[in-house]
Amino acid sequence: MTRYQAITGHDCNIPSLLIDTQAPIDVLHDAAAYRIRAVTQLLENFAICDDAPKGAVVLQELSLVCSILLRDGCDLMDVAGRQQQEKLSI
Repeated sequence: MTRYQAITGHDCNIPSLLIDTQAPIDVLHDAAAYRIRAVTQLLENFAICDDAPKGAVVLQELSLVCSILLRDGCDLMDVAGRQQQEKLSI
């Protein structure tokens, strides 16, 4: 596994957001959980708010924010999972 892996949600020829694949598993897990909790909180707040505008543009922007955070969280969890597999293989 290479030392740094680009975040997959940002499609660019020169990646600027990278995951350190050698970071401790607890650090990777914490970073992933933080992003997933942020999305969960945002969606829960949006769901219970009766007076929030729910137009197409707002929903599109909300979907984009959620997908970015969830993709980052999934990328981090993938790296943590590969680290676990490598440790089990040794």
